[in-house]
Amino acid sequence: MTETPATPTGGRSFTELDALPTEELREQAFALAREHRDFGFFWSVLRRLPNADEAAALDGAPNSVGPIVDEANALWRELTGHGYEEHEPLLRAAFIDYLMKH
Repeated sequence: MTETPATPTGGRSFTELDALPTEELREQAFALAREHRDFGFFWSVLRRLPNADEAAALDGAPNSVGPIVDEANALWRELTGHGYEEHEPLLRAAFIDYLMKH
């Protein structure tokens, strides 16, 4: 019997991740991105939002990624206070993809 290699998602499959609510996926993906100081992930997610102009206001030096990630997370909460609306399928895909790859 061959074993499926463990994934970075703690051994969870796409099907298991897809069964999670979008907010849970967001929390897990954001926590992982913050841990990795992956500002690029936050930026890619924020650019998909309807109010992406506000995301463009984030600025900072490359050595201050931690505070920038915190600002991006706060902006995310502010921009998404009313739900994901029509952007939910794309955002879910981005969260699942990130969790599967990292």
